Amino acid sequence: MIATVLLTVGIVFLAEFGDKSQLMALTFTMRYRWWVVLAAIATSSALVHLLSVGVGYFLGAALPTRAIELLAALTFLGVGLWALREHLGGGSEDEDAPARTRTRIPPFFVVLSAFLLAELGDRTMFAAAALATDYDWVAVWIGSTIGMVLADALAMAIGLLIGKHLPEHVIGIGSGLLFLYFGAASLLTAAAPGLSGPAVAGLALLAPAVAGAVMLRLRARRTSRTDLRCDAADPAAVPAGPVDLPDRLPRSER
Repeated sequence: MIATVLLTVGIVFLAEFGDKSQLMALTFTMRYRWWVVLAAIATSSALVHLLSVGVGYFLGAALPTRAIELLAALTFLGVGLWALREHLGGGSEDEDAPARTRTRIPPFFVVLSAFLLAELGDRTMFAAAALATDYDWVAVWIGSTIGMVLADALAMAIGLLIGKHLPEHVIGIGSGLLFLYFGAASLLTAAAPGLSGPAVAGLALLAPAVAGAVMLRLRARRTSRTDLRCDAADPAAVPAGPVDLPDRLPRSER
């Protein structure tokens, strides 16, 4: 059993190396507490690989991978827009919006749902299902879960190092742009499977570029309106005393 666990750990670790889940782990670690991200990744890994070793071999061809990819793409796009709005939205009326957003959706469930959708139908799931046909499924389940957590923990360590040297708003904006890129790439892969990798990467870059430009434009407009309201309410702009307009009054009222 130990040999099977070690074999599965190595296969899944290598399969996850350089995968989008590592970039997601890095991004989430720069936004949330590392132990929350690690707990969510471990939970999602255990659930996904339990499914893969239990019934994945029989349902592998029947899994609606395209629908799952589309749902994952929409999730990534939503998280990206949420992050950009939180850090680029600006405006005095939205100062309390980030706190309300954070309390509405706990980070654990944000990370858990994102990883569940990202890993369903992923290559590691089918790798674990294939191993389960020849080896003990419990050992494969344990090994695949450990392998995925180790691969993502490596990315989390990099995220912690980067996060110590960057301001919070830079991390938030960067994570939002990355998730928009993930979402656009997943959407293109699901909608147009014939596109080559470089084409998907190039087109996916348009999503964060356009969204970032729009958010910056909206922030600039909102800031200018706020400045105008502040200038209008500035006491220095109001005359201190009554205005003497004798020449404009009728002669009888002077």
